[in-house]
Amino acid sequence: MTTKSLSGPAAIAALPRNRLLGEFSLWSADLANMERDLKRTEPHVDLHHIDVADARFTPGFLFFPDLVARIAGLTAKPIHVHLMVEAEIVEEQTRQFIEAGADLISVHAENGEAGLRAVRLAHELGAEAGVVLRLETPVAAVTPFLPEVAFVTLLGTS
Repeated sequence: MTTKSLSGPAAIAALPRNRLLGEFSLWSADLANMERDLKRTEPHVDLHHIDVADARFTPGFLFFPDLVARIAGLTAKPIHVHLMVEAEIVEEQTRQFIEAGADLISVHAENGEAGLRAVRLAHELGAEAGVVLRLETPVAAVTPFLPEVAFVTLLGTS
């Protein structure tokens, strides 16, 4: 079991600002050997990226809070959870994944007001938040999020 010296916004604020950050997507890991892959990549990454999909917002299911809780116990690195989920569940998913150990939550601009509420909830629960924009979505969709998020990501895949 690993314990983090920093979590939430403090962990994100402590990341290097003088270079690009390495963010390893656990989607690329061997799920049957997750602990091995975490140890193998740990020296080379600044934070771990976990994509969550609900099979409605995007095809397929990806990752669940219980797995994030297990991963959080294996790494001292910050955990970034990217919620690719429908607006109806984005707030509850935000709560579940932060309670499981996420330091950073990113929601989609396409979630609208529910996404904004999820960003505010992330802050209330002690996590940092960002917004993601699909290529086909007008850039103006991120405008309401800008005062409340630490970053904007342009998602280059569908």
